[in-house]
Amino acid sequence: MAHFTLRSLTLTGFLLLAGCSGLPDMADETVGWSAQKLYTEAKESMGDGAWERAIKMFEKLEARYPYGRYAQQAQLEVAYAYYKSNEQASAVAACERFIKLHPNHPNVDYAYYLKGLAYFNEDLGLLGALANQDLSERDPKAARESFTTFKTLSERFPDSKYTPDALKRMRYLVNALAAYEVHVARYYLKRGAYVAAANRAQATLKDFPNSPANEEALAVMMLSYGALGMPELRDDAERVLRKNFPNSKYLGAGLPNAKERTSWWKMW
Repeated sequence: MAHFTLRSLTLTGFLLLAGCSGLPDMADETVGWSAQKLYTEAKESMGDGAWERAIKMFEKLEARYPYGRYAQQAQLEVAYAYYKSNEQASAVAACERFIKLHPNHPNVDYAYYLKGLAYFNEDLGLLGALANQDLSERDPKAARESFTTFKTLSERFPDSKYTPDALKRMRYLVNALAAYEVHVARYYLKRGAYVAAANRAQATLKDFPNSPANEEALAVMMLSYGALGMPELRDDAERVLRKNFPNSKYLGAGLPNAKERTSWWKMW
């Protein structure tokens, strides 16, 4: 059995203390802060664009003071901080939590709007890649979620100050989803899956009747039916294309290459 002298124990204790003194100071500066102080600091951090610090302040506020108006406001403010720091999934989760906890809060319309914006930002990333990436492998889930959220906002809060912008974005998203469907139809057409191409294009016309993408959808149908040896359906598609788009670039020229096409969503 090992024997420790008083001197060796004293030396060991000294070394431990010396080692600890070399560690960085991990003290929490917010210890003892009131809810108001934490909220004020978080808001100042947001004003400075220090989103990560703001998020930490809001999270500490809610953890220490889970009840009261500061906690409620922190739950909403942290969602915006996540949104601004490009943490869209966290922003959506924070908005959903606020909506669930406070369905009758006077600012719940803003929570719906912010949730829609967070999904919308993901959608912009999708659309930015349309001209350069094969979209048949992409799922426009964010665009659909954004549209659904904005739709809920506009229906539940028609007089909200956020509704006009939500409606504008909804129109944009409808066109974006139609463009995605046509890209998938085009993908099938290029690979000789003519039945799938025609069906996808036809579904686009049915689901998005007023979309700018319908011009290309009709062209895909026309070419697909032609390749399938179905002249009547081909002629029907061409007739509708000529009637609705008499100056269409697809008449007599087929589908242009992706590099030659103009992306309408880039005007957003």
